[in-house]
Amino acid sequence: MLDKIGFDNEKYLKEQTTSILDRVERFNDKLYLEFGGKLLFDYHASRVLPGFDPNVKMRLLQKLKDKIDVILCIFAGDIERNKIRADFGITYDVDILKTIDDFKEWRIDVTAVVITRYNDQPAAKTFKNKLERRGIKVYTHKFTKGYPTDVDLIVSDAGYGENEMIATTKPIVVVTGPGPGSGKLATCLCQLFHEYKQGVNAGYAKFETFPIWNLPLSHKVNVAYEAATVDLKDVNLIDHHHLEAYNEKTVNYNRDIEAFPLVRRIIEKITGKESFYKSPTDMGVNRAGYGIVNDSVVQDAALQEIIRRYFKCAAEYAMGLVEKDDVDRAEMIMENCGAKIEDRKVVLPAREASKTAFKKNKGNDGVYCGAAIELMDGKIITGENSQLLHASSSLILNTLKYLTNIPKEIDLIPKNIIDSLTYLKNDILNGKWVSLDLDETLIALSISATSNPTAKMAVEQLRKLQNCEIHLSHIPTSGDQAGLRKLGVNVTSDPNFSSKRLFIK
Repeated sequence: MLDKIGFDNEKYLKEQTTSILDRVERFNDKLYLEFGGKLLFDYHASRVLPGFDPNVKMRLLQKLKDKIDVILCIFAGDIERNKIRADFGITYDVDILKTIDDFKEWRIDVTAVVITRYNDQPAAKTFKNKLERRGIKVYTHKFTKGYPTDVDLIVSDAGYGENEMIATTKPIVVVTGPGPGSGKLATCLCQLFHEYKQGVNAGYAKFETFPIWNLPLSHKVNVAYEAATVDLKDVNLIDHHHLEAYNEKTVNYNRDIEAFPLVRRIIEKITGKESFYKSPTDMGVNRAGYGIVNDSVVQDAALQEIIRRYFKCAAEYAMGLVEKDDVDRAEMIMENCGAKIEDRKVVLPAREASKTAFKKNKGNDGVYCGAAIELMDGKIITGENSQLLHASSSLILNTLKYLTNIPKEIDLIPKNIIDSLTYLKNDILNGKWVSLDLDETLIALSISATSNPTAKMAVEQLRKLQNCEIHLSHIPTSGDQAGLRKLGVNVTSDPNFSSKRLFIK
């Protein structure tokens, strides 16, 4: 895995900034800009577009910070269900708190949070109280009466008018929120309704990175988006509205294409005039395609992401989180691209490592796990589980020894630290499992580094693991997931469990 670049952030920033400012000017200096996808930490984009800064969109907003208000949307139902953002392992309501803090670190204030489809749900009400008592302005929007069929009711005082207008002062209002269905579009249109009632001719546009409208339908970057959204049933299509209006083939996804006639009718009802938007592609201000500087690199990277997404879906099926048809579709997408799971170079070595663990412990009851990492120089290193360490822990320690040229027989974590942790877990906390997961191993390694120069050298190498590829022969435990997430690696796993037990404390 060589660290190749396929995307130019500066070129993208210039294109994207110009596109947004042109759209603001077209709407008399008041634009509601819906941000789809991830505004911060867009790791999907950084994987399929090597060189893409996961926070480049925030860099764009920082350049425009004197011109923007920010509204964060969250669906009340997602708060009630404790919906999880998988890449951080946190719930959507916690993600809102994190996003507010993240904006502050970028010196951008969040104007307001709006809880959408709010109906006094207990958890949503508690979340509202929590924000307000920390000085955050919170609005609540009810389900819009008449939606989606009765446009006259939707665009009326009994529809959008039922919701309080969110106070904004800047020419660009960024509307974002965690996950699909957070109510971003409804919030934008509701605000347009109120703006026009006050005589302000505001506009709406959408900032959505994927699919990339000016790449072919079959381009692997666009196919990787389909693979990433199999649970949402998203399908990339030729935007027939755009084709009919301009005789130009562009790519969009089914939900936006299907919703466009309704959205256009609502906008025309609000404004009282014909919309200049002829297609959902028209509504976008998306210039990611112009940032691609090496198509071969991004195609290769996207193919790897398609394989990763198949593994993710298969593991989620084993955990009961998705249905079998989602796995079948992820597999079909992979096969249609001519990809095989073996094309992910760490898969077979991880499975071989699990066989090694079995041979070393033959006759003992248990599950034998293997792990493999591909470093930036292409080197593959493996690890397997034991009575002392999880496979992920063994893998990272083996990797650090390789990077620091430390002989395999030297222990990075001395026996007295492992014995102390084992005593705490087993005898004090009544744990069922003695072996150290990766999160525990990283803590133990850092403790060892305070008195062991060799361990300190190894700790310094941890940053070199960021963006490396890892595969596990089993679904990682929560402690392994936490450690891998902190290291910033790209992880996949086979859909096998690391224990025969149904409940692990």
